[in-house]
Amino acid sequence: MSIWDFFVWFFWFYIAVSCLWIFITVIIDVFRDPTLNGWAKALWTLFLVFLPFLAVFVYLIARGRSMAERNAAASRAATAQTDDYIRSVAATDSPTAQIESAKRLLDSGAVTASEYEALKAKALRTA
Repeated sequence: MSIWDFFVWFFWFYIAVSCLWIFITVIIDVFRDPTLNGWAKALWTLFLVFLPFLAVFVYLIARGRSMAERNAAASRAATAQTDDYIRSVAATDSPTAQIESAKRLLDSGAVTASEYEALKAKALRTA
């Protein structure tokens, strides 16, 4: 096997993997699209099974923009959900942290002993 045979084999392997990736992406998009009804999904699937290359080209031309919009919307939703989760976890102020913060204020002289006791009681009530 010469180096050129290897490069030809590698090229065709790349083409095959790329085609498989595109077919899978289109099939996933067909089933995730809420605007398509069941019959339309079935017809697109049949089209993809029997004439895969033509079906992919037609799908990308006809529905490529909405495909990109759905992917962008899903990405934004996932990012928003992650951000909300991080905010909810980071924002939790445990009673221990509140009492510790009040103690630092007491030690620095920013609050009096009675104010410290009130802050401590409030933190323990929310627990």
